[in-house]
Amino acid sequence: MTVVFPVLQVPGFYKYVCQDFQPALTVVVVLPDCLKMKSLAKDRAGISSMSMNSDNSRDYPPLFSHDPGSSGTKSQQHKHEAVFPGTSTMSMNSGNSRNYPPVFSHDPGSPVTKCQQHKHRAEFPGSSSMSMKSDNSKNYPPVFNHEPGPSVTQEKLLERKPWSYCELCHNVLKDSSRDPSCPQCGERCRTRAGLEKANAGLQKVSDALKVTLRRRCERVTEGPDKTGSGTLLNRIYTELYIIEGQNEEFDTQHEVRQVENASKTKTLCETPISCQDIFKTLPDQQRPIRVVVTYGVAGIGKTFLVQKFTLDWAEGLENQHISAVVLLSFRELNLVRDEQYSLLELIHVFYPTLQSITSEQLPVCNLLFIFDGLDESRLLLDFTNMKFVCDVTQKSTISELLINLIKGNLLPSALIWITSRPAAANQIPPACVDRTTEVRGFTDAQKEEYFKRRFINKELSSRIISHLKTSRSLYIMCGIPVYCWITATVLEHMLTTEQRGELPKTLTDMYSHFLLVQTKKKQKYHEGKEMSSQEITSADREVLLKLGRLAFEHLQKKNILFYQEDLEQCGLDVTEASVYSGVCTEILKRESVIFQKPVYCFVHLSIQEFLAAVYMFHCYTNRKTEELQDFFTEDDKGNNISLENISSLEDFLREAMEKSLLLGNSHLELFVRFLHGLSLNSNQRLLGSLLGQTEYNPQTIQRVINNLKEIRSNGKCPDSCLNIFHCLMEMKDLSVHQEIQAFLKSQNKSKKELSGIECSALAYMLLMSEEVMDVLDLEKYNTSLEGRQRLLPAVKNCRKARLHDVLISEKLCNTLTSALKSSPSYLTELHLSSVNLQESAETLFASLGHPNCRLETLSFEDSTLSEKNCSELLSALKSNPPYLKHLDLIGCNLEGSGMKQLYDYLESPHCKLQFKRVSVV
Repeated sequence: MTVVFPVLQVPGFYKYVCQDFQPALTVVVVLPDCLKMKSLAKDRAGISSMSMNSDNSRDYPPLFSHDPGSSGTKSQQHKHEAVFPGTSTMSMNSGNSRNYPPVFSHDPGSPVTKCQQHKHRAEFPGSSSMSMKSDNSKNYPPVFNHEPGPSVTQEKLLERKPWSYCELCHNVLKDSSRDPSCPQCGERCRTRAGLEKANAGLQKVSDALKVTLRRRCERVTEGPDKTGSGTLLNRIYTELYIIEGQNEEFDTQHEVRQVENASKTKTLCETPISCQDIFKTLPDQQRPIRVVVTYGVAGIGKTFLVQKFTLDWAEGLENQHISAVVLLSFRELNLVRDEQYSLLELIHVFYPTLQSITSEQLPVCNLLFIFDGLDESRLLLDFTNMKFVCDVTQKSTISELLINLIKGNLLPSALIWITSRPAAANQIPPACVDRTTEVRGFTDAQKEEYFKRRFINKELSSRIISHLKTSRSLYIMCGIPVYCWITATVLEHMLTTEQRGELPKTLTDMYSHFLLVQTKKKQKYHEGKEMSSQEITSADREVLLKLGRLAFEHLQKKNILFYQEDLEQCGLDVTEASVYSGVCTEILKRESVIFQKPVYCFVHLSIQEFLAAVYMFHCYTNRKTEELQDFFTEDDKGNNISLENISSLEDFLREAMEKSLLLGNSHLELFVRFLHGLSLNSNQRLLGSLLGQTEYNPQTIQRVINNLKEIRSNGKCPDSCLNIFHCLMEMKDLSVHQEIQAFLKSQNKSKKELSGIECSALAYMLLMSEEVMDVLDLEKYNTSLEGRQRLLPAVKNCRKARLHDVLISEKLCNTLTSALKSSPSYLTELHLSSVNLQESAETLFASLGHPNCRLETLSFEDSTLSEKNCSELLSALKSNPPYLKHLDLIGCNLEGSGMKQLYDYLESPHCKLQFKRVSVV
């Protein structure tokens, strides 16, 4: 006898349905090797039973074959074939089926087509007793098929065995009554007919949602878009380079430096990943991917990435196992951060298309929540002291809903994808994240592809690419897609109009021209006439300065999003500005969001930094003492700075640089670069009255350059000192760069005495070299103690580092720690001889256990370690750093009681080091 019954993925259903089947049923199940399912044959009076005692099948559907005795091929795995001939007992010890329903074939002997997979057909010849003891199928809605089998139809089976299903606790009940109450939870159950109807309704909702999201995501804009139509995403989208990242710690350096570091990274050390595969498990991963955090610097393409993912889903191309994609930006969530919603209400508010989804249906939907732009969040995410929420109808704050979603208290089967800039990504605890990915932007090949796709004129795209390659700083910045758009806007204008002049070679040049293009009157733009500085009208000038004030005040607060009240505080009426001047809408993007409350941001963070520099330069030239005093509050010693000490341009720029260095790896680095670039006559001519009356003359500029070369680090962060070299480049002073190039080519490097700024320049060039140094030995360089300290950033790009007679302060220690944690980290040997660690080595020792750290040899020969240092080193060694094999403490001055504890551990059998050398106590 052949029985056809509905395929329910709920615990206990199969056992219940099959328990009255007649004997003598033969079942053969063929599954893919990757699921590691064991097939056992047991004949007991001709009756077969099948047990699934594990939950490891939850990520993939069980696959079946029509061919008795054959194993499932790879193609069969994808076809999801299913037929049950013969007699068998089968055990499934895996738990990977929870994300996909089992799929069965109705036609014996034929492969299951893609269409049949979606119909979820099932055929069971014979009779059997079959038990599924796993509960991992509970997250998916039951799927039914009305088609009759060879002898007994589904309707007859259901007449014999009436049943109901509780969607809250996932019980299947033997009950002939209509919609009974579940004895376990007391909730009203759903009958088979009710479930079938609900399932059909969910499919309609999913189809409607796809239409909505396709309309929302199919068009995008680069920068401002006055028509509102945008450009087709699929026409301009250039594939981004995405890698598997680390979820332990995120790079908090200035984002321009992160782009510089990433531009030279060897791809062999990274694991590329497609955005469409971010929820797919890798062979060595033990658990399914539920929560993904994707980070990348501003403008790197994160929002385009999620739009492309969503569009591909909405068009039916990718990830069709997902029932619904709920795409939300933190910009939108910020607007309701003080309100209380249930999760169901929140979904209904932002997606009216999903209004028909009920609280009973939501837990069984395969949902994906995308939260875009965590760095723009104004929500308080406190994962420690949070309210527990597990009911989709329970009202709570937006922050608490989000936290409970991430932790899996709410909708534990839902997928979560969060995007963020690196500095904000660590708001999500690593324990809550299953995968971390990093968007690296464009590779060199992708940069060229971008310009070729943007310009139909091949000669124009070729000229632009050739020019960018002449400036390393510009070419590196083009790894950021938004910067590619800025560059394309400027160079297209300069190469296709009658404008004459040198093409931009520095960042300040590029942004000055960009500002000019945006303020240029459209009539003259199309006529191809050159624009003079006098053509920045008084209206444009007023708006730009107000935008500059907005940019500057919020740059200090590290804000990149602004609301209407923020603009009004700077005296900016956006509605009026859009009428009399197009510059505001060209540079400041208005995001139309739900609730009709606009959110604003600059086209890119670097534009905010540039406008902030323009505003501050204007404040200096016009002696706006209040604004200057707010910025120059105190020097590196905590003393208040008197504006009387800022009597010249070189004083102004020196104090700005000192403040940036004081703050370490700060958000002001690019701002300070722009300030120095704006001091040049060429950029002042471009921007004219916008900067005000300056005191430009060649002697002043030379004094500024000399000041930069003579700045003393005084224990400041060596990484920050690299920005001094960048400021020289913005001022187009190539003397230091040329001297270091000659030094690197010389045969006898010990004869050349290196100054502090030359050491910073050398460190930058070694750091950016595509070749990893074998050995960095500071003793080989003829320089001062300060010079050796400023060489430390180059440690990130070497395999062995020998540092002699260096005072390892907290900031220098941070540089070494960054080298050990960098992705990838090349450093395998670190020799610190005759150094004084002071009390700041905790982060250095802790980094030995970081996932990126590859350090094998650590030496402190003839160095001084305090009692605290000894305790911190001992703690690090007890954690058994995976790569560390050699420790050298010979000749060390070890202080305090921590010394004996360290010695005792090194001599104990618990110590895993292969080589250790210590002085006799």
